[in-house]
Amino acid sequence: MRILATLALTCALTALAQQPSSQWAPVDKAMGRAGKAQPGDVYKYAMPRGDMQVSVAGTPIKAGLALGSWAAFKKMGNAAVVMGDLVLADDEVEPVMLKLEQGGIEITALHNHLLHETPRVLYMHIHGRGDAVKLATAIHDALALTKTPAAAPAPAASQSAPTIDTAKVEAALGRKGTDANGILQFSIPRAETITDSGIAVPPSMGVATGINFQPTGGGKAAITGDFVLLAKEVNPVIRALRENGIEVEALHSHMLTEQPRLFFMHFWANDDAVKLAKGLRAALDQTKSAPAK
Repeated sequence: MRILATLALTCALTALAQQPSSQWAPVDKAMGRAGKAQPGDVYKYAMPRGDMQVSVAGTPIKAGLALGSWAAFKKMGNAAVVMGDLVLADDEVEPVMLKLEQGGIEITALHNHLLHETPRVLYMHIHGRGDAVKLATAIHDALALTKTPAAAPAPAASQSAPTIDTAKVEAALGRKGTDANGILQFSIPRAETITDSGIAVPPSMGVATGINFQPTGGGKAAITGDFVLLAKEVNPVIRALRENGIEVEALHSHMLTEQPRLFFMHFWANDDAVKLAKGLRAALDQTKSAPAK
């Protein structure tokens, strides 16, 4: 009986821990959608651009591959910090920027993440600090000026969707991935602590290397994402990627006051998934990433 009672208590506590804290309920309301708790006491909103029909070098891409807007909140005493990345069409940039500025949200970067995409896609990185509900309201009002869906659509059922050998890809990368509606995703933190304005930034707030695989048929996959790098790692990673047939699409900052200084390198390829995983592993080996768990 004692074992059963302990098990029941453990299950109850686990279920409670998995529920969003009531402290975030007003922020959910202001955002107009539910967020999800992340490691590092971060509460994150995913806002995929399922409305966009984008192709890269002729390959149609899913929202989960490279079209995912997001905003991540972290409580700091009575205030909160928010960081994020908004995926925008050309004509959405100016109205969104104005609305964010009016709401007290700073713009930290505006640039491409891809090349040869049709139509053109831009990425606006944001940062804010203050009352969490006010920050969320500003983001919500800015997104209302775009065609961002109010909620992520349910994934379409398909019996013939292409697949890749996930086990071999994971073995080649030396990491475990996560399936997100058919996109195999990897998040690889850096080994050192990253700070911004003197505040520690958890990996889940955008400072982990992200790698995504979208199966394209015949064991191939389109890959994209970004490496989070120190200055001394930039060119070794470029060489490793290019030597393995992976294009470098962009190199830039996402933040303004981070320490140590970081560079974000975006990449693209569409080839044999395991071959690409080996190339990505060669690039990862040039970085000071946290060891796999």
